[in-house]
Amino acid sequence: MLDYESFKELKRLLVYLNLILLTMNSFWVFEDVNLFSMLCPHKFKRFKACHTFDVYKKSDYIYFEEDAANKIYLIEKGKVKIGYYNEDGSEVVKAILSKGELFGEKAILGENIRNEFAQSIDNTTSLCPVSVDTMHELMRDNQTFSFKVYKFIGFKFKKLERRLQLLLFKDSKTRLKEFLKELCTDYGYDCNKTGDNIINHPYTQKDIASLIGISRPTLNILMNELKEAHVIDFNRKQIRIYKITA
Repeated sequence: MLDYESFKELKRLLVYLNLILLTMNSFWVFEDVNLFSMLCPHKFKRFKACHTFDVYKKSDYIYFEEDAANKIYLIEKGKVKIGYYNEDGSEVVKAILSKGELFGEKAILGENIRNEFAQSIDNTTSLCPVSVDTMHELMRDNQTFSFKVYKFIGFKFKKLERRLQLLLFKDSKTRLKEFLKELCTDYGYDCNKTGDNIINHPYTQKDIASLIGISRPTLNILMNELKEAHVIDFNRKQIRIYKITA
C-alpha cells in the first residue's frame, strides 16, 4: 500500500513531468547521456577558472530536506543516495546515482526549497556543483545545451514516475520483477558462457525494499521464491537472471 508521503511525491513528480513535457514539445527524445561530460562548467572556458569540485566521504550529506535549492550537482565519481523521510522518521530511497549523473535538478525548474536529501554513500564522492544562475546562463547561451538538459531531466522524472506508479497499481511481486528489469537495463550484461543476465548493482536490500515500497522481510521472501523457482540467483551485490530455455 502506498504511504501518504510517497503519494505526495508522485503528485510532485507528475507536476514537474508535465512542465518538462510542455517545454520539450517535439524535441522529446529518450536517451541515456553522461551529463558530467556535457554540463560541467570546466568544459566552458569562461567558467573554468573559478570552478571547483566538492569532495564528500561516506555518509556525508550534500543537502537536507528544507535546504535552499540554489545548485545542481554533477557526479564526477562516487555514489549519491537521494531520498526523504516519512512522518514516522523512516527513510525512503528514491534513487542511487553514480558517475556522470545529475541531481538537485528541480532547482532549474523553480524549486526554492529541497523536498529530499542527498547523501554520499562512497568514500570518495566528487561532485561538480553548478549554481542555478550559472546553469540558466549556459542554457540561455546555447539552445542545443538547453534541450539536452531538459531531455535528461525529463528522462529522469519519467523513470521516477514509472516507479511510483508501480507502487500505486501493482502488487509486490510485480514491482520486484519490474525493478529487476530496470536493473538489467542500468547495470546488466549478458554472460557469454551461459546467456544469463548478470547485474552488478549498487543497492542494499534495504534500498531495494524502499524503492519498491515493501518491507525488507517481504523482499527476502520474494527474492527467495524467485531463487527457488530458478528464475534468479543473488548475493549481496550481484543478481543473476537465468536465461529462459524452451
